[in-house]
Amino acid sequence: MALSRIWSAFIIVAIVVAGVKCFFFGQTDIFNWMVIGKADDAANPLKLDGIIQTCWVSVELCLKLIGILALFMGLMSIAENAGGIRLLSRIVGPFFSKLFPDIPKGHPSMGHMIMNFSANLLGLDNAATPFGLKAMESLQEINPNKDVASNAQIMFLCLHAAGLNLIPVSVIAIRASQNASNPTDIFIPCLIVTFVGTITAMLIVSFKQKINVLQPVIVIWVLSISFIIALLVLYITSLNADGIKSFSGLLSNGLILLVILLIVLGGLYKKIDVFDAFVSGAKNGYETAIKIIPYLVGMLVAISLLRTSGTFDVVITGIKNCFAYLGADTRFVEGLPTALIRPLSGGAARGMMVSTMETYGPDSFASRLSGIFQGASDTTFYVIAVYFGSVSIKNTRYAIGAMLLADLVGVCTAIGLAYLFFG
Repeated sequence: MALSRIWSAFIIVAIVVAGVKCFFFGQTDIFNWMVIGKADDAANPLKLDGIIQTCWVSVELCLKLIGILALFMGLMSIAENAGGIRLLSRIVGPFFSKLFPDIPKGHPSMGHMIMNFSANLLGLDNAATPFGLKAMESLQEINPNKDVASNAQIMFLCLHAAGLNLIPVSVIAIRASQNASNPTDIFIPCLIVTFVGTITAMLIVSFKQKINVLQPVIVIWVLSISFIIALLVLYITSLNADGIKSFSGLLSNGLILLVILLIVLGGLYKKIDVFDAFVSGAKNGYETAIKIIPYLVGMLVAISLLRTSGTFDVVITGIKNCFAYLGADTRFVEGLPTALIRPLSGGAARGMMVSTMETYGPDSFASRLSGIFQGASDTTFYVIAVYFGSVSIKNTRYAIGAMLLADLVGVCTAIGLAYLFFG
């Protein structure tokens, strides 16, 4: 119900704003560009896709997902048949059993979730999505009410959407391409913001679900993860931009190949039909990609209307005027467009970050803050539409509110760190 209201509000607000611009400010072409506009059309003043083009983009995105989903769900099928997922579940069981008390001991969903979190940590979006969808499917099997999000599903998605990421490689690469004097200077702020966002999401959901986060097992695991991240930070801060890019590629892609190797070797060791297991799992990847098309089209169309109507510009102008009236420093407002659109669209936020760099310079306060926003969280509404849609959840309960609250904490933390590091 909450998602339905938010989706409806996006569309209504966008069309009302566009109507005001058309009938009161003389922007008579705005309706045309909102419906049939194309970002690559030289005559398009908005440089944004309208809803027709957005529908095509949504379907193309799902079609591109088919191959990735087929590959990784096929590999997951081999791992499950070989007992690898159960082994992983037993390893993380002591921690996850406290954080996800409703999941039976040794349930495969624990292994799926840890694979998803690991892929997210390494910035492997292509791998994280299939693992995450498989986790949702596993959690749905033990969900007593198939139309309503379970406690475990909400906890998982809130932690996933917080986007704990070790190295924001894409942001560093873009800053380097824009000739920033120190492309890696946003690394530590990004890592801190994602860590704070993840802990915030965990605390919010734990409070709602009455989970005691001060249990020794939870505290020890959190401190252990923090210690490992701190060691990696000490090493990575000694590298330059090229060194970080090389290390990230070696770590992330090397681990993916290692996982594939271990899964295949495990399947052969257990004497299962490896290829047959792969094909069986890959079929689920195809079905999942097709199933999420309606959810993705609906969400991206609503986001397209918000962008092309100029609603974001109205919000940003209002925020800037408000802080200017209060006599506060307004430099952070110039980086806010990335933060506001990040929960809606990762690609749009990336474009907003590049636009900020081109407008104010890559070494400006706004550009650095925009980079922190881009590298510090996941696309909340995309996650909601795709992951809940994949298992046909209609009632998301408090999931959206918890995710957006964690996003807000992340935004405030990012602004504070930007002033601390670059202010």
